[in-house]
Amino acid sequence: MGLVVQKYGGSSVADAEGIKRVAKRIVEAKKNGHQVVVVVSAMGDTTDELIDLAGQVSPMPAGREFDMLLTAGERISMALLAMAIKNLGHEAQSFTGSQAGVITDSVHNKARIIDVTPGRIRTALDEGNIAIVAGFQGVSQDKKDITTLGRGGSDTTAVALAAALDAEVCEIYTDVDGVFTADPRVVKKARKIDWISFEDMLELASSGSKVLLHRCVEYARRYNIPIHVRSSFSGLQGTWVSSEPPVRKTQQQGDQKVEQAIISGVAHDTSEAKITVVGVPDKPGEAASIFRTIADAEINLDMVVQNVSAASTGLTDISFTLPKTEGRKAIDALERNKHGIGFDSLRYDDQIGKISLVGAGMKTNPGVTASFFEALSDAGVNIELISTSEIRISVVTRADDVTEAVRAVHTAFGLDSDSDEAVVYGGTGR
Repeated sequence: MGLVVQKYGGSSVADAEGIKRVAKRIVEAKKNGHQVVVVVSAMGDTTDELIDLAGQVSPMPAGREFDMLLTAGERISMALLAMAIKNLGHEAQSFTGSQAGVITDSVHNKARIIDVTPGRIRTALDEGNIAIVAGFQGVSQDKKDITTLGRGGSDTTAVALAAALDAEVCEIYTDVDGVFTADPRVVKKARKIDWISFEDMLELASSGSKVLLHRCVEYARRYNIPIHVRSSFSGLQGTWVSSEPPVRKTQQQGDQKVEQAIISGVAHDTSEAKITVVGVPDKPGEAASIFRTIADAEINLDMVVQNVSAASTGLTDISFTLPKTEGRKAIDALERNKHGIGFDSLRYDDQIGKISLVGAGMKTNPGVTASFFEALSDAGVNIELISTSEIRISVVTRADDVTEAVRAVHTAFGLDSDSDEAVVYGGTGR
């Protein structure tokens, strides 16, 4: 039996009982002959509570100290979990991100992993121990400061360790039974997906699906690490995310690969805002100036749409979406460079939502686009922006219309389950 990396989210280790339940599952994997490395998030809402506490002390906490504070949550989880495992008669050692060899750049609050040197983890495994690693954190390569990896950082830690240790699988334990065709908190009849490709999962994650984050899937695809998304609250098989579909054994037909569906799912996101740059001269270099300004402010964009210029004025409008948390920073950066760019004004709208239809089969099945827009029309949903790729269609609507739009599209493409409703054990979807 090979090495497995297991990651447990905050809802899985939210209290002492949860930690003991997780410890039993880890010990079971060890008894089955696996070498086990475990990555844990902070307990429940600990990270949010620490963020609130920092805000009460300082309106703009320094990045270095903010990271030092936030990493405390995962250190609590790893130590308690190691204690629980030892109480079951097995040896466990806990490690911070820096002790585990997670090397990052120096960007506080959203650092990126540069390298993983898991020497101490290998030593612990060679000694027959279970290794427990604090997720979401690392150490900067140059200054040796503690850093955090941003949203979904524990998932990324787990996949990075799985790649560095040549694990056979990275198991992501959460509070749902796998990846569903839509958010089960919004669509009660969402179906669990048995297998999904890295490409489709990347599109779903980029479009707002919260079970796996984009950076985690991107890392797994780069190093070809299979991910098994499962619930820590049940013993059910989850969703496999990999480059090739797994083989399913059947008595009648022998070994068969799981077939990929035409449509993988419907994702939504209400965490973005829209900025429209009004009155941009329609000439070479203008768009470059706008987006260089945004890039220099270290802001990531999502959808970008440019209107056809008015013949009478030679001016056009450029709209783009970005995280709401970056909205103020983007507006300030553009206003500072208004003279250099030459636009007339800016419009900001944070009451938008994005709905995305994802599936590799879309490119070989005509009529998908028409059915998507017909479903939105029948639901009375107005569209403000449209963006497409080979395997995705995304639209921006009013935030108030998102729930109805997701349900309408999900039903229109026959994704509703005719069996039991999806279960969200912890209530958060993470």
